[in-house]
Amino acid sequence: MSSLPKCPQCSSEYTYEDRGLLICPECSHEWSGETEEAENSGELTVKDANGNVLQDGDSITVIKDLKVKGSSSVVKVGTKVKNIRLVEGDHNIDCKIDGIGAMKLKSEFVKKL
Repeated sequence: MSSLPKCPQCSSEYTYEDRGLLICPECSHEWSGETEEAENSGELTVKDANGNVLQDGDSITVIKDLKVKGSSSVVKVGTKVKNIRLVEGDHNIDCKIDGIGAMKLKSEFVKKL
């Protein structure tokens, strides 16, 4: 009997592994077994724009000008942010930015230092 997980889309038990990916022959869904394990363990996995895994307390750099909602302020490209905190949700980084204050950022607009 195989120890591979069932397909997350169609729940087929006939999954197989090919070059590090798990593949379902019934619905052609492909996924990485690593993300499945991280989801099952209950750990929050957040990756930056380059695919590096972020952790609480990391320092990051903003890679795109970001408008601050409800203000005329802008977070400029290259702004360094220290001591981030990861949270659940769409904006998954909690931080304080000098001159602006507490903010939530999306991980797709930052890179790890």
